[in-house]
Amino acid sequence: MTAEGFHRLQNELQHLKLVERPSIIQAISEARLHGDLSENAEYHTARERQGFIEGRIAELENKLPRVEVIQVSKLTGHRIVFGATVTLVDVDNNRESVYQIVGDDESNIDQGLLAISAPLARGLIGKSEGDDVEVVTPNGSKAYEILKVEFK
Repeated sequence: MTAEGFHRLQNELQHLKLVERPSIIQAISEARLHGDLSENAEYHTARERQGFIEGRIAELENKLPRVEVIQVSKLTGHRIVFGATVTLVDVDNNRESVYQIVGDDESNIDQGLLAISAPLARGLIGKSEGDDVEVVTPNGSKAYEILKVEFK
């Protein structure tokens, strides 16, 4: 996982513990005051939310101590590896895209963070600037040319 992704997950854990958990406890307390719990939609909604929050807290507390953090800025080379920022051009429509290859937990395609397990990332690993890559995705086969490989 990148250092940025690790810090994002740490911040999420802190937010869940310090903001969300107390908020949901308060919501459950207030819902209890409204009477019969068996027919109280607010109470059931709050309990569902509490289950989600507690599950996510447990998941993050289990995951974070075991994460291996990669300092991307210390990486060098011309081959695409985990952490690389890659500029591609779609051969079919000449549209450029920039992606950083990151861990599954930190991926967000809208922000240009491509999961290492994604078909495109798997097709790019080991390639270099100037290489052509054909990737089979759920939407069919796509061809790309690698314009630039950076480690930021």
